Formats: sequence, C-alpha cells, structure tokens
Amino acid sequence: MELRRKLEILADAAKYDASCASSGSKRKRADGGIGNTEGMGICHSYTPDGRCISLLKLLLTNVCIWDCSYCINRKSSPIQRARFKPEEVVRLTMNFYKRNYIEGLFLSSGIIQNADYTMEQLVLVAKKLREEEKFGGYIHLKAVPGASKELLLGAGKYADRLSANIEMPVQEDLDRLAPEKTISEIENTMADVKYGLDDAKDRGQKSTFARAGQSTQLVVGASESTDTTILTKAESLYKKFLLRRVYYSAFSPGEYTDANLKKEKTPAMREHRLYEADWLIRNYGFAAHEVTQGLDGGNLDLDLDHDPKLAWALRHRSLFPVDINRASKSLLLRIPGIGIRNVDRIVRIRRFQKVRLEDLARLRVSLSRAKWFIITADHNPDVFKLDRLSLPDTLKRKIDQPQLFASSILTTAVTGEL
Repeated sequence: MELRRKLEILADAAKYDASCASSGSKRKRADGGIGNTEGMGICHSYTPDGRCISLLKLLLTNVCIWDCSYCINRKSSPIQRARFKPEEVVRLTMNFYKRNYIEGLFLSSGIIQNADYTMEQLVLVAKKLREEEKFGGYIHLKAVPGASKELLLGAGKYADRLSANIEMPVQEDLDRLAPEKTISEIENTMADVKYGLDDAKDRGQKSTFARAGQSTQLVVGASESTDTTILTKAESLYKKFLLRRVYYSAFSPGEYTDANLKKEKTPAMREHRLYEADWLIRNYGFAAHEVTQGLDGGNLDLDLDHDPKLAWALRHRSLFPVDINRASKSLLLRIPGIGIRNVDRIVRIRRFQKVRLEDLARLRVSLSRAKWFIITADHNPDVFKLDRLSLPDTLKRKIDQPQLFASSILTTAVTGEL
C-alpha cells in the first residue's frame, strides 16, 4: 500500500482520540537538532491567546486484536486496514515539521499481537525521532494498558506526554462494551506513569520524564453511565494519578457502529458541559457530586441549558446574594460569571475601595449572569429578582443557535472562566 493511502487511513482512524494536549511541556532544541515545544501547545488545541496549533495525529496501525464495540477500529469492524513502519512515521513527522505544517506528533495504535509489542513499536518511533533525527518538537504517545513498567518508563524518556485511555467510568460498562479491558489494568498503567513522574521529581530531574504529564479519555454516551458517574470517576483519577487532563469524547455512531449500540448521536453540548464541570472541579473548588446534585439530593445529569456553575447557583439560591465587598475568596468563586482572575482582582481592589457594578463592568465580568447573585456598593435592582420562578428561563441560553462571536462565549472558550 502506498504511503499516501496509509496516511489517509491512519490519520482518519486517529480522529476519535481526544486526549491530546501539550500544556506544560518545555523541551529545548538539542545542538544540531530541529524543533522545540517552547511556548506552544499541540493537537489542534488553543493557546490562551486563541491561536490554533496543530500536530500530526496518527495511528501506527488500525489493526487491533481487541473488539471494543464503541471503537471504529475494533477487530470485528469491516474497515480497510493499514500499518505504518516506524521509519515511515519518523519520515512523515520530519517532512511535515520542516514544511511548518505541524508542531509535533500524537501517536496511538491499535493493539498488535499484545500490549508489550505495541508499546515497543510506539517507543521505537519516539526513540528514532529523538536520537537519530534530533527532533525537539512535541511527542505524545499512547500508553498501552497492560504494557510492562519498563516499556512505559522508556516511553516517558522520549515522550512529552503519555495517555492511557480509560474510556468507561465503571467496570460494568467495559464488561459489556470492551470485554478485553479492565479498569484495574488501565489504572495500573497510569500508576506506572505516575511512578516515573514522581521518581524524576524526587531526583530533581522533573524535565526528563513525560514533562507534560499524563492524560486520559472518557467516552460519553456509549453506555448508560450518568454525568455524575463520569465526573466522579474523573475526580478520582485526578486525585490518584495527578492527571493533567481528563478528556471527554461524545459518542457518535457511524457506518460501522456496532449494531448493539444506540444509533443516536450524543449531544455535543453534553460533552461541552462535562468540560465546564471538569474545569470547576479542577480550579474552582467544586466536588463532582456538587455539580450534579439536585435540590432533593438526587444526582442529575448536567443541565444542558445552563453552564454547571450557573445551574448550581440556581439550585442553591438560598446561599445568595453574596456581598462582593465582604465575601471570602472561596465564596466569590461560586458566583456565576466571575472567573478566577477576576476574583483575585476583586480581592485586591476592595482593599482600597468599595467595589461597584461599574467596577465589575470594567473588569469584564459577565454581569448578565452575575448581577442576580451579588450585592455591590451601589444599587443593584436585579438582585431583588433572585427568587423569581422565571429566573432560570431568563438566564437560559439558546443552545440550538449559539451566537459564536458573543463576547461571553469567546471569554469562556479561551479562558475557561465560569
């Protein structure tokens, strides 16, 4: 098979893996080498200033001995198969990089023969790039569940980031959809990567092993697991393995979808809300159960009409309004429309003057969401509407036709602030 055709097949086959990013990586160019990761990210992601950055995202092969029903590359899928030689991936990466098409490489693979053999092939690509080509750009390798600890530690020597995808939040889902996988085996792989990270840190050589850490992915909507179950699992993984990110991938049935799976596409907004809730857990002090817990104490899926922080505030209106000039930092972080940076600014400003609505407007606080929940130094008439039954409808966003260039949406997309 021609190299170009292999590239078409294996680049398309890799598009379902969302667990790629390079935040936190700093690798300088070696003498006589090429490329670096200074000041940039990877994998069609976005930098804080809004720049889109790209990588060569490939599978080494879409041949796989596993039969995960949610995966297009599963053993029983009637798709066309292809396989790269390690040398071909190296040549493609260098050629694309020299033409300024990419900033690095994301390489995953179907399982060939067994986990160790597959991991050996992935490590070989990274080793050739680093040692033979003197490539200093970003490399993200898939950490194959079940691969030996020695191979995973070797992978971390050459890769900037490793990711072992857990895919499902509970073992019952894997038993039904991916019987060859177990959560315990995947978590053991994460633990081995964490060992490498901790060991390098203890030796004062943090930058010598997977300097951009590790990540994972959860598929959303292929099973009946609720958002509560998914977020609870993500929260647990952050605590146990110090993951940089958990990525969420909305299940989308296609031509070769397993007949036993549902045919409806998971709403993209559900995936988006999970990312927002994940941000609250990582940065705002929320617990997973808080984000999805209803007024009656029961667990709910995330509200698709309101962002998770706003939905939480609407369910807990008894805690509001909050006095901007007196509240603690932790309470300020719970106010819809006020992000982390603006909370820090408010705390600094109020040392010298009382904060008014016009001050919040200058800070570009999203007053359309915040004004209902706050008391400021001046008169805020909207705070008296907090108890109105119609408030959720007033704040409801039209998600069927989002205004792509609205300033509040752009701010959330770029900064993650809620």
